[in-house]
Amino acid sequence: MSKVILVTGASSGIGLASATALHNAGHTVYGTSRNIAKAKNVPFKLIELDVTSDESADAAVAAIIKAEGKIDVLVNNAGNGIAGPAYAMPVDKAKQQFEVNFFGVVRMCSKVIPEMLKKNSGTVVNISSLGGLFGLPYQSMYSASKYAIEGYSESMRMELVKTGIKIVTINPGDFKSDFSSNREKIAFTVDNSALKSQYDTAVASMEKDEAAGADPEAIGKQLVKIAAKSSPSHQYLVGAIGQTIAVTLKKALPGGLFEKLMADHYGIK
Repeated sequence: MSKVILVTGASSGIGLASATALHNAGHTVYGTSRNIAKAKNVPFKLIELDVTSDESADAAVAAIIKAEGKIDVLVNNAGNGIAGPAYAMPVDKAKQQFEVNFFGVVRMCSKVIPEMLKKNSGTVVNISSLGGLFGLPYQSMYSASKYAIEGYSESMRMELVKTGIKIVTINPGDFKSDFSSNREKIAFTVDNSALKSQYDTAVASMEKDEAAGADPEAIGKQLVKIAAKSSPSHQYLVGAIGQTIAVTLKKALPGGLFEKLMADHYGIK
């Protein structure tokens, strides 16, 4: 059955692959971007949306409801990354990270779910991260914003359990996208050469992992399956087994050992 689907952050990367896969599966897909000029020759409908703006979100949702009468599936994909030391993170940068990655999700859910409630049906897919299930060194605000999505989604799932609305999270590992080039790197202001070296090494390691990441089409394929399910699972881990297995290792290993393995991976000795 064809559904009306809204995918935020659809001009590139995971969002573009997801919106394209859903369109190719026969759904009516509205992809969004803050700058629609960035997206060239996309097969789905493209509308302007800034998830940090109530006015922009209201306008986008109203346009879709006017045209289609409903939104069956909301995919909250829009997000960004900020790298920097957790122990010297400017609060304004922390707020900036949360404004997009977390409050953008809250904003879109608050605009779309009331429309879903009118029909007692719908699916919300919040794109979290493996970094929302374990902390990533020098990506503390990114991990914190994704952890927030996990708690928010779980709470909302319980609140809506009798409404017919399903709340799903997808936790991707590293996928090829513009994420590395778009990441903001906070200047290292602490007078400590050893920690500065660790910071540089960790950022280089994460960018190497991202460059070798999987094709985001894998997430698009997963979303096509989720959209077709009447009772999707609460959570989907998507990525290389070498990354997704970290979720199991965190549960199985002593905390200190798991964190040592993570630190070693990022070159923190």
